[in-house]
Amino acid sequence: MQVLPPLKRDSYPQILHSWTDMYKSPDFNQLSTKVKSATVADVEHALTSDRLSLADLAALLSPAADPYLQQMATRSSEITLARFGKTTQLYAPVYLSNYCTNICAYCGFSADNHIKRKCLTLDEAEREALILHERGFQHILLVSGEAESALDVTYMEAIAKRLRNKFAAVSIEIQPMSREHYHRLFLAGITAVAVYQETYNRALYKEVHLSGKKRDYDYRLETPARAAQAGMREIGIGALLGLGDWRTEGLALGNHLQWLRKTFWSTAFTVSFPRMRPATGSFEPLVNVSERNLSQLIFALRLFDHDVGLIVSTREEARYRDGMLGLGPTRYSAGSCTAPGGYGDSDADAEQFSVGDHRSLDDVCSIIRAKGFDPVCKDWDSEFQSSQVTD
Repeated sequence: MQVLPPLKRDSYPQILHSWTDMYKSPDFNQLSTKVKSATVADVEHALTSDRLSLADLAALLSPAADPYLQQMATRSSEITLARFGKTTQLYAPVYLSNYCTNICAYCGFSADNHIKRKCLTLDEAEREALILHERGFQHILLVSGEAESALDVTYMEAIAKRLRNKFAAVSIEIQPMSREHYHRLFLAGITAVAVYQETYNRALYKEVHLSGKKRDYDYRLETPARAAQAGMREIGIGALLGLGDWRTEGLALGNHLQWLRKTFWSTAFTVSFPRMRPATGSFEPLVNVSERNLSQLIFALRLFDHDVGLIVSTREEARYRDGMLGLGPTRYSAGSCTAPGGYGDSDADAEQFSVGDHRSLDDVCSIIRAKGFDPVCKDWDSEFQSSQVTD
């Protein structure tokens, strides 16, 4: 095994300590106050600025910015075209397991939900991935519930080695891991890590995460930094929309993103916008987040960070996703199934959530082309990473 890469700034513990301290002050309530106190003058200043501050982001997320949504969309479209061209990258998730040791009030995989549990064998997981390969996908995201006893670093290392030469990029969205484990997966061929804080509101976080390792707010908050330190090419962050105030969550996301980008300047970053969808259990969204709200959040983050990848998944309806093409998002999922084994077995149940857009990759690509954009199934090659991976 190769040694871990050198630290990019100071010592690793100091990096995590500085982030935790920075986030604790200001707290979520202070961030909320910044958003609510923004004025029309603040919004107009943000719309005419090339480099936005966190105060500018707060203004664009505020109620005062709602009448300016069209201007925000136009500016977001201009920036997206300049930075990404007329491209939309496409990917699909592969659900490996729905076992989970956490009890989370909002999740279909929660340990207290009575669902049929399944963890794919390595052969089953490879078959699921190859089905997507045959459909034309070159970027896949390996997803699981958070249960290390069912799916640990050794399992992930093995599946990564099976898939790394078949796909351009293999990303993961599984339980948070140590820096050392992330480095093992990087060497095995994993290119990116996605981990969502769910909510940046500490008090709310405690209320909705009732049991399990996920209750540790700070460990989860520090996960993107550990993955970046391990050498991952790309890190994805996000908040689950429907738990806390979306405006303040957006400002917290921008705060987190800004710190990560400054600290890990050579790492690429993405932000996802998972709005709550129907799932097993009786939990209902605590706050309503409309499509208009979601659009404002996407436009604001694009104006704040011109180069961040913005992801809109099949959680959203086809109509909405089609309408957002070219306005800010740069990456879409397509043809998604959120049940383990669901691509090979159409009768597979126990999905994490129900999807809103059921179209195939070909159907989504056709719409993208019809709107004058280019669907991209590959914008990275595993050869770029091959000199560092292990057998």
